[in-house]
Amino acid sequence: MSASSEAAAFIDLDSAGPLAVWLITLSFIFFECAFIFGLFLPGDSLLFAAGVVLASHDGELSAWLLSLAALIVAVVGNQIGYYIGRHTGTRLLARRGGKVLNKENLAKARDFLDRRGFWAIVLARWIPWVRTLAPMIAGAARMDPKRFMLATTIGAIAWVPTLVLAGYYGAGLLTAVPWLETAAVVISIAFFVGGTGYGFYRYRQEMKKPVDEDAVVVVPQN
Repeated sequence: MSASSEAAAFIDLDSAGPLAVWLITLSFIFFECAFIFGLFLPGDSLLFAAGVVLASHDGELSAWLLSLAALIVAVVGNQIGYYIGRHTGTRLLARRGGKVLNKENLAKARDFLDRRGFWAIVLARWIPWVRTLAPMIAGAARMDPKRFMLATTIGAIAWVPTLVLAGYYGAGLLTAVPWLETAAVVISIAFFVGGTGYGFYRYRQEMKKPVDEDAVVVVPQN
């Protein structure tokens, strides 16, 4: 999907209703947690924006159910990222001259996992670029699958509902001032649209650069 067509879809997000919010949120969270492309998607702002839009539809039950569904999708996405890293390693991730996908950032993410271990996977949910890289690095490092599953589940429980419900109840506090509620919806959607469009641009720029063959390779650990 092109950035322009995606932006058009988000402009109508509020009028499209909760179903569109669900489809967009679950799709983007899955891609952000499973594949390297997700490194450039604004997952945090999407979850918050989803809560804000659902508040405009008085969808409290929908917000709670979306939190649960997105939590599950985030865990499944990270599991896929883990097995991608386990089978392919991380060498091909780094790009020579890349601003995000470079060997320095790859080494920083690996060092973060080395120092924090189990809790690095939990905390990675709150660090945008580490959130996508951590599962692949953990897989390449042969982190115990059960420990990874537990850690990524705890992280998802702390991450997804917090942002969705913060958006929902935060926007709900503005119902007494209708124009502020409308402004919150518009700003949330605009911020997400802009972030997504910029993410597409950054991803394309990074992928144009050659693979850095000198990038740090994660050494499997027992």
